[in-house]
Amino acid sequence: MVKRLKLKLAYDGTDFCGWQLQPDLRTVQGELEKAVSRITGTPVRAHGSGRTDSGVHALAQTVHLDIPESRISIPWQRALNSILPDDISVLEADYVSSEFHSRFDALEKVYTYTLWTNRKYLIPQRRKYVWDCGFLDFEKVDQAAAFFLGEHDFAAFQNVGTPVKDTVRTLLEIKRTQGESSSEYILEFRGTGFLKQMVRNMVGCLVEIGRGKAEPDFVRYLIEGKDRTKAPATAPPQGLCLYDVVYREESCGSDNSGRNKARKDGSKHRL
Repeated sequence: MVKRLKLKLAYDGTDFCGWQLQPDLRTVQGELEKAVSRITGTPVRAHGSGRTDSGVHALAQTVHLDIPESRISIPWQRALNSILPDDISVLEADYVSSEFHSRFDALEKVYTYTLWTNRKYLIPQRRKYVWDCGFLDFEKVDQAAAFFLGEHDFAAFQNVGTPVKDTVRTLLEIKRTQGESSSEYILEFRGTGFLKQMVRNMVGCLVEIGRGKAEPDFVRYLIEGKDRTKAPATAPPQGLCLYDVVYREESCGSDNSGRNKARKDGSKHRL
C-alpha cells in the first residue's frame, strides 16, 4: 500500500539544470527524489506539474509522489526541509486522493516575468531574478500584450524540445505590476497551459516592441504566421518564475484521516 503525497515547492533555479531529471546534472527533480528516497529507503519517483528550464525559478511547483505505507506518519515538510539543499523549500505537504495528478489535473498555471528597466544601475540582490532590459514604452507593451489573450495557435512562440499534439493554447490574463523598486516591473501570465519557453518568447517579443523595434500589432502578425523564425529572441531564464498552479478543490482534497496527515510545519520560505 502507498499514499499519494502532494508537495508545493519553491526553488531558486539559478544553479539547477531545470526541473527534469538528467544524468550527471543537478536538477530539482533529482534533488527531491534523492531526499525522499533517503527517508523512505527505496526509490520514489516525483511527478511535477510542469518542467522549468535551467535558471528558471518557482514559488509553486506542485509535485505528487507515492509514499510507502511504512513511512506515511513522517512529517514530510519538516523532514524534507531538514535535508534538501538551501535552494529548494517545501511550502506545503498533504496526502491527497490516489487519483490526483500534479500535471494532468492542473486547470491553470501562472507565470511571472520580472523586468529591470534602469540601465544606470541594477541592485545586486536582484541580478539573479530579473532581466536587465533597459527602458521600455509600457503603453506599447500593454497594447501588444492584448493580442496574446484568448485561444490562439502559439507555434511562433514555441521553442523546440518537447513534442506536443498541437500548439493551440488559451491565455486568460496578462497583468503588469510594479515591483518593490521603481525600476522593476512584473508581467504575470495566466493560462490553461503553456508551450516550451512560450512565456519567455512572449516576453522577448514584448520587450522588442517596448524598445520601439516593432509595433504592437507585430504580435498578431506572428500568431497568424505561426513561424518561430520570424519572432524575436527568447528572453533570458532568470526573470521567469512559476508563480502558481490552480486545481479543482475536489481533485486534490486532503486525506486527513488518522496518521495519514502530512503535517504542515518547518517550512524554510527562502524565496
